[in-house]
Amino acid sequence: MFAKVCLADENSFKMLPENFNRKKTSLHYPLPASSRIKEIQNLGRQQCLGKKSWPEAEKIKAWMISAETALFMKTGGLGMVASELPEAYNRVYGAQGDDIKVVTPLYVGDTGRKKAFFEEGIYYGAEGRSQKLQKKTTIEVPFCNDSGKLVQFRVNVYQCRADGVDYLFLENDRFFSITPHADNPDAQGGCYVYNHNGIDEVERFAFFSKAVYVLLKDVFENSHNPLEKPNLMIANDWHSGELSGLLKYFTLAQEEEGFLDAALAFKLRAVPVVHIAHHLGYQGWDYKNTQRLMNSIYEYASSLVYKNAKAVKNSNPRTKNTLLVFDSYNQASCNFHLADRIVTVSKNYMEEVSKFLDFGRDFRDILKIRKDHRTFFGIVNGYDKWKISPNAEKIEQINKFFGGTKFVFYDENNLMRKDDNKAEFFRLLSRLARDENFKQEKLPLIDFYNFDDIGFEAGNAAKIPVFCATSRLVEQKGYDIAANAIYRLMLKYKKSGVANLPVFIMGGAGDAKYFRFLKKLKDDAMKLNPEAGRRIFVFRGYKDEFAYAVQLAADFYMMPCRFEPCGLTQMEAMAKGALPVAMSTGGLVDTICDGTDGFRTEVFFVKKERIYGSNLSASRLKNNVNAYAETIEKVLDAFYKSPEKIAEMKKNAMKKDFSWEAGGMLKEYYNLFHYGIG
Repeated sequence: MFAKVCLADENSFKMLPENFNRKKTSLHYPLPASSRIKEIQNLGRQQCLGKKSWPEAEKIKAWMISAETALFMKTGGLGMVASELPEAYNRVYGAQGDDIKVVTPLYVGDTGRKKAFFEEGIYYGAEGRSQKLQKKTTIEVPFCNDSGKLVQFRVNVYQCRADGVDYLFLENDRFFSITPHADNPDAQGGCYVYNHNGIDEVERFAFFSKAVYVLLKDVFENSHNPLEKPNLMIANDWHSGELSGLLKYFTLAQEEEGFLDAALAFKLRAVPVVHIAHHLGYQGWDYKNTQRLMNSIYEYASSLVYKNAKAVKNSNPRTKNTLLVFDSYNQASCNFHLADRIVTVSKNYMEEVSKFLDFGRDFRDILKIRKDHRTFFGIVNGYDKWKISPNAEKIEQINKFFGGTKFVFYDENNLMRKDDNKAEFFRLLSRLARDENFKQEKLPLIDFYNFDDIGFEAGNAAKIPVFCATSRLVEQKGYDIAANAIYRLMLKYKKSGVANLPVFIMGGAGDAKYFRFLKKLKDDAMKLNPEAGRRIFVFRGYKDEFAYAVQLAADFYMMPCRFEPCGLTQMEAMAKGALPVAMSTGGLVDTICDGTDGFRTEVFFVKKERIYGSNLSASRLKNNVNAYAETIEKVLDAFYKSPEKIAEMKKNAMKKDFSWEAGGMLKEYYNLFHYGIG
């Protein structure tokens, strides 16, 4: 697991003392003692203002550094981008010599919901994909142990090729085990668990950043390393947020003290870093372990680097240092200040994070400066359409999984078959409601709450609007907003006898707090009108086959999000003819054309501040619950009174192509990688 104590001269470099970040001392940047120290002090400003010219490269040889990948460990859209962007890029530009490789941890262990293991040279990933791996090299990564002592941890590097992309896996069981600790929080799953070795997500990915740096250094320094030298690093969100600091600060500090050859240090600094920011709610904070993590990253140069890590001038006193935010280790901060380019996953989200504090948080001012100086761009996420459109083979697999259901293939030219799927889904819901053995056999990890039998409506399914939501149960997704909006709708259905009442299917994996909102909605609706309440189905947990079946049947997909940097779920839903009903935020604005291929709210608020929409709409609606409730009513009005309009919108949605190439996003990334322009 680890071997020897780091052999650096402890008297030459100084590590940060215990509790250094808790003394609340004001930062003072001294006059630089050398040209290298001056460069460290000026680097934040230089990077944000784009003062450094973009390096010319005839062929891009990139490493995409990602904690998640769709093939081997996925929680959300971050993992999809990590696999699909390289796949598309290599497919289109590989013939001219460009190539993106993916660097990711080799996770092993069992969370109870995700399981991964490495056995006899074959890696069985957490998403059901298995690949034979080839060992390429071994590196030693200096990092602090639990007592704060800097030691060397051994990391084995393996490689495989999958779907046109080379994957480099970094193996270390201490940091990359996903077997949970007994104290692991309920909401922490997948690669974000607090594991049985006592490693949480922040320490795990701080080590990941450091391991990537050591591997890159070895590739440039060691002629025996078989890996090709990259000329671009793509950091996929906060998990590799320290990469810029290591390549740019750490190399200068080590060169200053004579621990790194000047020519090698220059080559490492010359590799540009593009940071992809998915959403700024996740940054990799750790106040308690700030000292240990900083010393782990920068070793005996940590004090030197910290005392000279001057940020570009901005109005936020919490971000005067590029490495910490308000005295706390913050892994995203480093790349936000020091990466050569920042890109986020939609154009509208770029505007939100660079304008509004509630979106940009501590980095709003930095991102505004970067946007103004053309070092920050917005590029909408893509999605290979063939992967998300109705698929006959996948539908047949679902029928087999559920033991003989009769879901059928459809496309935009035969939408009546979608109504057949709606009827079949009513029958499936009803069997799950009345047959506990069937439910436990097929969906044991999903917690259903008081499901009701509505099989009697299968013959009338075409006339019944079906809404669904199968996103994660987290604050971002706004399940509480949906619950309150639907309850207001239920108040209109207090009297029994209303025909063709809507069906709502809502749930996903995640926080029990948001499941309680859904259970309360079910209970309250049953009290108002049992006939309406029995059509509300809420659950906690996730199974791909069930989520796929929901979208095959649904007319509408609810996205009452508090923020949504891009969103891939609405793209999946549209491809299956389920019209999104969404908040007007982030990438939902960029991807949903209101009234044409989906529905969006007239206005959007953060707290009481209007972010989207007119002042007139804001003064009338006042909050997001009202705005979302009104939008649902518009949807129902169109469904009941203008079925031909809904049919046309479904066709438009299914025809829409969000694929990387067809949507133009791949060309934008090509320009960014080759020329530094978005």
